[in-house]
Amino acid sequence: MTQATPDVGGVPPAAAPPSRPMDDDGRGEGSSILREMLESSWLVSFLAVVIALVLGGVLIAAADPDVQRTATYVFARPSDFFGAIWSSVASAYAALFQGSVVNLGAPTFERAIRPLTETMTVATPLILAGLGLGIGFRAGLFNIGAQGQIILGGIFAGFIGFTFSLPPGLHLLLAVFGAALGGALWAGIAGVLKARTGAHEVIVTIMLNNIAVFLVAYLLTTSAFQRAGSSNPISPPIPSSAQFPLLLGDGFRLHLGFVLALVAAVGVWWLMERSTIGFRFRAVGENPHAARTAGMSVPWAYVWVMVIAGALAGLAGSAQVLGTEKVLTAGVAASFGFDAITVALLGRSRPLGTVLAGLLFGALRAGGFAMQARTGTPIDIVLVVQSLIVLFIAAPPLVRSVFRLPTPGDTTRKRRRSTSRPAAQEVSA
Repeated sequence: MTQATPDVGGVPPAAAPPSRPMDDDGRGEGSSILREMLESSWLVSFLAVVIALVLGGVLIAAADPDVQRTATYVFARPSDFFGAIWSSVASAYAALFQGSVVNLGAPTFERAIRPLTETMTVATPLILAGLGLGIGFRAGLFNIGAQGQIILGGIFAGFIGFTFSLPPGLHLLLAVFGAALGGALWAGIAGVLKARTGAHEVIVTIMLNNIAVFLVAYLLTTSAFQRAGSSNPISPPIPSSAQFPLLLGDGFRLHLGFVLALVAAVGVWWLMERSTIGFRFRAVGENPHAARTAGMSVPWAYVWVMVIAGALAGLAGSAQVLGTEKVLTAGVAASFGFDAITVALLGRSRPLGTVLAGLLFGALRAGGFAMQARTGTPIDIVLVVQSLIVLFIAAPPLVRSVFRLPTPGDTTRKRRRSTSRPAAQEVSA
């Protein structure tokens, strides 16, 4: 017979503090941090970019020789110092704008809009890979393997492109399908390991990235991939029948891959917001235990999330091989796979936000070279700005504290406290 614990003074014994919530896959605080990053408001994302540009301006001014020279007599003539700062920062960002959006001083209309087309071209693989990563983020998977998936997509697309001789439309279609298949298979490895063994997707995708880098480097030394008569690690050129058509003619690099990226964004929106499969993905991302209780197969969701994400990253590889470069090289993925992580986070893993974030990063890439050529500003400043955007996107509370923005939920909690206080006073009375 058990003996009840007596109450002291009519006060019930204190309950044990609740433990930190943890989902079935062992994701506790890390999953909540990712969710906080994805659920930060559009204003916080915009302000993160603003802070990064301001700090980038500080670095631009610090690297300018005129600013350094006028700093030696700043107390004697402060106007020279601040004027040099304004001149260096304004000219650098003006060059960045003219090199990525529109060149107002160009003699012809074609040359004036060429910077915008370059931005769209560079943004194409970022958008496609970012869409895939965004699906994973919303499903609770931190997939950082887009780099390897882009490489595999490029390998499949390039091999189909320069190996087979097919009619133009069919050839391009098969090459694009092969790219999606290559990325899907590579990402599917991580999905199956996650579903069957619980292997963490971050570790698996990092390892797969490294394997893909060495795999493409090896393949480009074999007779099946290396260009005949060349000792360089480069493939034969992609024939015109397998290339993405140019949208604005031979004077521009913008190709049909950008349209494919926009169509993919619409498809991802429909998948995640209007389809049953997307609902399951979002349910698993919110609470895997509740999704399993509701009869959903969590392992099945993990596998298909990775497969779809890999297919989209593979399409990013096809945009590079079949559209922009028209050849397969060891640097086919550049840093698009890693930049796409920031694109997905900045876009809050939503298709529209991912497209806009991809265009922003495309503008930084395209305009950075013009900024360096016209003002002598180091191109590394652009990389610093991108890194700062990553930093502030990953720390929404820091952005809110800088601009004194309210934390989400504070208003609700204050309202609850204000409504519960009279009730508590009435009970005590």
